Amino acid sequence: MLIKNYVPNALTLLNLFCGCIAVIFATHNHFIVAAAFVFAGIFFDFFDGFAARKLGVSSELGLQLDSLADMVTSGVVPGIVMYKLLSFSIEKPELSTDEGSWNAFFSGDAIMPSFLPLIGFFITLSSAYRLAKFNLDEEQQDYFKGLPTPANTLLIISLPLIMELQQNDMMNAIIMNQGFLIALTITSTFLLNAPIALFALKFKSWDFKPNAIRYIFLIICVLLLISLKFAAIPIIILVYVAMSMLDVVMKGSY
Repeated sequence: MLIKNYVPNALTLLNLFCGCIAVIFATHNHFIVAAAFVFAGIFFDFFDGFAARKLGVSSELGLQLDSLADMVTSGVVPGIVMYKLLSFSIEKPELSTDEGSWNAFFSGDAIMPSFLPLIGFFITLSSAYRLAKFNLDEEQQDYFKGLPTPANTLLIISLPLIMELQQNDMMNAIIMNQGFLIALTITSTFLLNAPIALFALKFKSWDFKPNAIRYIFLIICVLLLISLKFAAIPIIILVYVAMSMLDVVMKGSY
């Protein structure tokens, strides 16, 4: 068998490997390192499908393997992160950027026992349900039904990055608010399986006209990331959903 047949699955397994490492670091509150491996996993997740299409070696095995890898990187990891954030919100540190208090807090392992943080794993359950549905749905080729799990993971993993790297008291206070975290968890679980058509970032050609919404979205992403850094990620997700819904209205349907 040709080596090219193994390339997409190898990339998928690298996604899974990155997800496993991200789990380890997330459970020990090392969110920056965990996020780095999540980003790497999502990178491999994008290019495994791209490689399969370009090499003409798409397979049912690859489809199933891809969802299993995503379940870890984009299902288990965001659930752990939300669990941790809800745990932290029960016993808050002083909301101050002085003397690296947030970095010091994240380096600790002690949390107050509570059932409330377990709500965070609703994200993991919803991700599993979405991935299973995706494998059975043959319509989701040019668009997604509901928020893709990698996009949802970027949304969740951005929260500790905002706190650790941007050191903004107001944003820290919002993120550490239990009401906000619970509301975000509920919103996340809904969007993952919502009957909303969202455009896919798959380019069949590089022409502007058929890909106008994709190019405009990518330009907006770059501008937001430059100006707001990690705080731009939640806004980007909102823009993605809003632009997709507007696109559906303008086109009538996908």
